[in-house]
Amino acid sequence: MLPVLVSDVTMKVLFQDTGQRAHALTDVRKVVIKVGTRLLTSINDSSKGERITQLIAQVAALQASGLDVILVSSGAIGAGMLVLENAKRPASLPQLQAHAAVGQSRLMYLYETACQQYGFHCAQILLTAADVQDRERHLNVTSCIEALLNRKVLPIINENDSVSVDEIKFGDNDMLAALVAVMSKADLTILLTSVDGLYEVKDNHLTNRISVVPKLTRTIMTMARRTDDERFSVGGMITKLQAAAHVTKAGENLWIADGRDFTVLSDIFAGKDVGTLFTAAKSTRMRGRQRYLAFFSEYAGDIIVDAGAEQALLEQGRSLLPSGIVNVKGCFKRGDTVRIMTDQEKEIARGVTNYSSEEIARIKGCHTRAIRGILGYDGYDAVVHRNYMVLTT
Repeated sequence: MLPVLVSDVTMKVLFQDTGQRAHALTDVRKVVIKVGTRLLTSINDSSKGERITQLIAQVAALQASGLDVILVSSGAIGAGMLVLENAKRPASLPQLQAHAAVGQSRLMYLYETACQQYGFHCAQILLTAADVQDRERHLNVTSCIEALLNRKVLPIINENDSVSVDEIKFGDNDMLAALVAVMSKADLTILLTSVDGLYEVKDNHLTNRISVVPKLTRTIMTMARRTDDERFSVGGMITKLQAAAHVTKAGENLWIADGRDFTVLSDIFAGKDVGTLFTAAKSTRMRGRQRYLAFFSEYAGDIIVDAGAEQALLEQGRSLLPSGIVNVKGCFKRGDTVRIMTDQEKEIARGVTNYSSEEIARIKGCHTRAIRGILGYDGYDAVVHRNYMVLTT
């Protein structure tokens, strides 16, 4: 069971910065920054162009300090609303797509104009979920981002709203930013929003800002409150916490901060106590193959294991052998990604299977030396080898 906070004293001690900020900023070389529609629209009576120029000024300063910056920017639909003079966000999918198509070109014009003022260029990358789930396209995206960074070009990434439908949507740009950070192995992810971090909730009221979250628990998740202006955007604090869960699980840090003044980026890299820092859930960062399995690969079926196999995987770092398998669900072939589940339907790992579902159904519960007699050929000892597996619990 996840821990609960037992007292105000415990809360204050747990969520204070005791050196985590300085540690999180150590050796940062690559950063993903996400900015939402609300921050590019009508802040302090500034136009969208002025806001983008203010943002790019801060990005330029980070680049000058030696950082590689990747920007995940919302705002296409909001820009389309302004161009088409609509005060309310459209409700229908075709209208949303049309507004995104109109707004995206306007948005990128403003970004490129601002970038040129500071002596560099930007590039547009529009993604759907399918682009990062397919292995080849996934690798193409990461290669493109690296090539742009090597040329000192600012990658500006957005969801391809003009073609996205529910089946291929990320859900929101908080999650897109998290996935881009995981793909590109960014050292730090910064989600700029219109509030100055996550707050404690007492008696259904927001009280003190939380400085550092060392572990995401159910208690933390219940503190999420919607923060965005729904005229222009979707999401809120809950999506930011979900994004934090992804990034910290990969072994990196995520920061939520108030972006109404973009100089907050300077404050973050100065180590000031602003916003809320979510620290990495593990001391070692996931390898590339593990990242793809954990966050992007679509699974084709489930392998159900007994308690002994669960312990061997989670505590001993073992491969999954047929002797620990009690059942198989779905229809899949060798080389597919599968979930490894307990008999209580809890996912504990994902990996690439060496056997089809039909073959596993025949060898489940058997010793590896019995595989030849059952299948008629010498197969692999492991159904899922630990080198092609990532723990997800």
